[in-house]
Amino acid sequence: MLLSTDIWVGALIRRAEIGGAFAVVVRKGDARAGAVLVKVLNRSDGTARLYAEATRMDGERVWMQPQLTDQEPDLDRYVERAARIDPDIWVVEIEDRDGRHFLTEPVERA
Repeated sequence: MLLSTDIWVGALIRRAEIGGAFAVVVRKGDARAGAVLVKVLNRSDGTARLYAEATRMDGERVWMQPQLTDQEPDLDRYVERAARIDPDIWVVEIEDRDGRHFLTEPVERA
């Protein structure tokens, strides 16, 4: 990551707000190098998605869905497990009527 995590997270939240969504940090991790999970709540259909940052073999930073379920309780359990494993992890929650994630990096589809 070229930017520190706190600055990157702030930019993501700002993009979401400019796009008409609501975004908040629900778990704050290491400001300089913490990993990030992004949970997106689609208020129009009641589903949720979770995105985790990853690095491909070519070194490019991408986002992937570590859990393919769209049920929020399942995603919350994943986040809890991830936080126990990595106490420096950040969790950003975005509520959007269209379920947009506002990530600018590539998102890998499962």
